[in-house]
Amino acid sequence: MGQEIDLLIDYPKTKRQVKERGAEKTEQDRAIARQFGEEFFDGDRKHGYGGYNYNPRFWQPVVPAFQRHFGLTAKSSVLDVGSGKGFMMHDIAEMIPGITVKGVDISEYAIENTIEDMKPHVQVANAKKLPFENNSFDVVISINTVHNLERDECAQALKEIERVSRKNSFITVDAYHNDEEKELMEAWNLTAKTVMHVDEWKQFFEKIGYTGDYFWFIP
Repeated sequence: MGQEIDLLIDYPKTKRQVKERGAEKTEQDRAIARQFGEEFFDGDRKHGYGGYNYNPRFWQPVVPAFQRHFGLTAKSSVLDVGSGKGFMMHDIAEMIPGITVKGVDISEYAIENTIEDMKPHVQVANAKKLPFENNSFDVVISINTVHNLERDECAQALKEIERVSRKNSFITVDAYHNDEEKELMEAWNLTAKTVMHVDEWKQFFEKIGYTGDYFWFIP
């Protein structure tokens, strides 16, 4: 198993109205969000992002951490599992000229609305079955995506990340350390189907043979 490391430490933090969101959210809101369509990305805030647009202030501060940690160069190849509209891919490609970047997302809407320069490099696919050969990428990154699957499907997705990665990977998943964080997560969560205590996640990683790095999303 890899290391617990916060490679997103420089991602801008926003003040979240967690309890307010929990009080207002309904199962219908979750059902709409889990379709990962226009409503999730660009619809009402209660169904997801409330408008998902490119802004360099989000991923550009993070790319140097990826670059240092994985030793990324122009000769490297990176896969983004759950690429959304390709914003992270765009910033990696812009800040490390020549690097190979690919992305997959379950959302047809996200792929259709991917940032223009990344459209040739993305495709619709499920994390449970990645459309790539074994050992295709130097690094596989998946931010807040794997947990959107049921537990058994999470295992499949992590095994797929292992399969297509030559060596390195990094994921973030919804998690909690204590009852207070668990309560906040339950209030915040729209799409995740698998949320576990951090220790349970680590046991899960070890059991299924995930050897990459990881960190947690906690609102």
